[in-house]
Amino acid sequence: MVNFRKYISGVAVLASGFFLAQSTVSTVLYSPAYDNQKSSLNLPSPITSMVEKTILSPKELVDINVNTMMTDPVLKNATWGFVVYDPKTKKVISSYNENTPLVPASTTKLLTTETAMNMLGESYRWNTQLEYSGTVDENGVLNGNLYIVGSGDPSLGTNKGGAWAYRDIITDFKEGLSREGIKKVNGDIIIQTALFKGNISKLPENVVWLENNNYYLPVGTTKEINPANEKLIVKKGNNFSTDKKFFYVSPYNNQMVYADKYEGDGILTTKLPDAPAYLANSFRTTLVKSGIPVTGKVTPKMTDANPEARKLVSVYKSPTLADIIYYTNQHSDNGLAEALLKTVGFQSLGDQTAESGRKVVTEHLKNEGFDMLGLNYIDGSGLSRSNNVTPIAQAKFLTSLMDEKYYKTYLNSLPIGGQSGTLKRMFNGLGNGQVFAKTGTLNKVKTLAGYMKTNTGKTLVFSLMVNNYAGSVDMVKKRMEKILEPALDL
Repeated sequence: MVNFRKYISGVAVLASGFFLAQSTVSTVLYSPAYDNQKSSLNLPSPITSMVEKTILSPKELVDINVNTMMTDPVLKNATWGFVVYDPKTKKVISSYNENTPLVPASTTKLLTTETAMNMLGESYRWNTQLEYSGTVDENGVLNGNLYIVGSGDPSLGTNKGGAWAYRDIITDFKEGLSREGIKKVNGDIIIQTALFKGNISKLPENVVWLENNNYYLPVGTTKEINPANEKLIVKKGNNFSTDKKFFYVSPYNNQMVYADKYEGDGILTTKLPDAPAYLANSFRTTLVKSGIPVTGKVTPKMTDANPEARKLVSVYKSPTLADIIYYTNQHSDNGLAEALLKTVGFQSLGDQTAESGRKVVTEHLKNEGFDMLGLNYIDGSGLSRSNNVTPIAQAKFLTSLMDEKYYKTYLNSLPIGGQSGTLKRMFNGLGNGQVFAKTGTLNKVKTLAGYMKTNTGKTLVFSLMVNNYAGSVDMVKKRMEKILEPALDL
């Protein structure tokens, strides 16, 4: 924790007197008008700022700003922690509550995406294959089945990270059938998705379903969970209908969709099916409309004790893992993050579940020397309020990645202050293009962790997490900028 008393020296007293006279950031007198003004924090004039920098070092200015925020109305009753860490000297430059476990929100994705990159490699891709069984006669009739074999591609049909849309995949599959001379399918379209272990997902513990008026729920069905207890249900307004509709945002198509049935027994059936089924049904419809009859139906086959001999027709390859992680971190995509968690679980333990994913991630972090004290890793996205991590653990973790061969790719996946992703509207002045960090936002939780390129050419690592603040999220963001900006001169 910062000790402000050490700065009560002759120079500091002189500086304090000057600051009091000029009403600079060293003394914040709050009024509601602050956050209705452009400057919001009563920023010092250029002359005052120049005097501050002349009298005080950048480290002293960081420490003073941290001390100032302890009495700020927005933060004084909050639980928050902060650390700026030098990766070269392996020393803390400035900190406050750096060992306090805090809710990290979407900065949890830093752990999830790094584990995936470490274990799978930057060039990893998910394959979705079209195959067929049986034979093709002289009239182009396939007497057999078509198979769509998935591998858990989280970007399937979404356009995310450069992924193809469903129509593009279907066009490619259709061209594959043409190459094989298939003009009619006398059989079924079978979805081979054993990797998914069925389309049932138990929801993570203590997940915040209501955030910014949006709802998150995996597509398909849920079991052993009462959605009413998770703040999932929204009754459609009487102006539209008296029927109840159950709304959520699908992580697959990023659109508001709804379930038209809820029996109250803990199972919610959604209107949008799982991604492989959606692809297969759309494929069948397209074939029939284009004059290629399909006599059978679309049917899933999770396991197959006696698989038919099959021939490969076409393979759709997802974007690389590097592309997927870039999209995940830039857009803070919850669906992709949870899919990455399940993918590393499957690759290591042969079971694509959140439970296996958590085991793999926590074991990986432990093996990499992560400070496990205070860590509680519940989900891959940071939606759960049961997630906990300390600022110093985040900072040391980010420091350790600088020696990894994939560090540059990982760094490039992070939003850039004032320029890209979820940081595009922060650091538009000081820090523009110099802050590379993952943001996190839940109701009354705002976090930021990543790297900073200083004006002297150094790379510093930082973590700043605020829980249970007062006021708006924009007010907290401005104070976060205020704390970090002096560190740019370190």
